[in-house]
Amino acid sequence: MYRRVVLKISGEALKGQGQYGIDPKTVKKIAQEVKSVHEAGIEVAVVVGAGNLWRGITGEELGMDRAQADYMGMLGTIMNGLALQDSLEAIGIPTRVMTALQIAAVAEPYIRRRTLRHFEKGRVVVLAGGTGSPYFSTDTTAALRAAELGADVILMAKNGVDGVYDKDPNKYEDAVLLSQVSHQEVLEKNLQIMDSTAASLCKDNHIEIRVFDMNQPGNILKAAKGEGVGTVVKNGVNL
Repeated sequence: MYRRVVLKISGEALKGQGQYGIDPKTVKKIAQEVKSVHEAGIEVAVVVGAGNLWRGITGEELGMDRAQADYMGMLGTIMNGLALQDSLEAIGIPTRVMTALQIAAVAEPYIRRRTLRHFEKGRVVVLAGGTGSPYFSTDTTAALRAAELGADVILMAKNGVDGVYDKDPNKYEDAVLLSQVSHQEVLEKNLQIMDSTAASLCKDNHIEIRVFDMNQPGNILKAAKGEGVGTVVKNGVNL
């Protein structure tokens, strides 16, 4: 069982069956899953995306300045973080939202030592606002915070994707789900577990990643316990 985990949840996972926005039932379901991990005695930091509300690259395609569009995305992650905090506290889990963007009326500024103190106090920490800088994804945020906070693993909770395959399962019926894969192979084969900046950061800092389908009930807890769900990415794996 891992001691401290960074759980990466995409913004798209929060919209449920809708086209966009925040689906309250879906957020409550995720909160219950996070609660089960917390109650198992595992320290949890959650990094949330904003794809359900806004994507910086979409703004760029519309002719917006990329940095401006990325800042809008960071604000979207804060909205998602506040929604998750509300659902967690409604079921009795003390939670703090910390953000790399200064927005003191609703969230604490991200400070590494303060985050560690929240863990000591038994709180779930929701890390919003990305890295606070444009051109970096929330995948990179998860990798950076995992390194800073000494997390044992990044739990990449995918929306309907149950792990890493040797080839595209949507194209090949004989695609095989891999139990383990190396960081190097993720980069060389562009397996798209996360963006290349985040993947390189994980490789260089020996950060383990577990990729799994979050839509299966109980999978987040199983992943946090190190049970056999999804695919483990780590250095030193020879396939």
